[in-house]
Amino acid sequence: MADDKVKKNQINIELPEEIAEGVYANLAIISHSQSEFVLDFIRLVPNVPKAKVKSRVILSPSHAKRLYKALAENLSKFEKQHGPIREENSGHLPPMNFTPTAQA
Repeated sequence: MADDKVKKNQINIELPEEIAEGVYANLAIISHSQSEFVLDFIRLVPNVPKAKVKSRVILSPSHAKRLYKALAENLSKFEKQHGPIREENSGHLPPMNFTPTAQA
């Protein structure tokens, strides 16, 4: 009986190959309305003044709060295992024109 209840609460999640590869983003812009939160993930490239949104996730306020709590919990676990995460440029956009450190 207990096994049947556990099986009813399980969700089968499929991860398509093209999604499993992931998308790199080094900037996130968060906006919200009364009914939803919009998270835009962007990739800034050195010396390129234009950037594209690579992924957009739209959440209800309650899902946004659960994401916030889960992210905070995971950051805490990460820092306990690997040490404090160093914050660079906190509160500012990353520099748009990185200086090259090597020549080819």
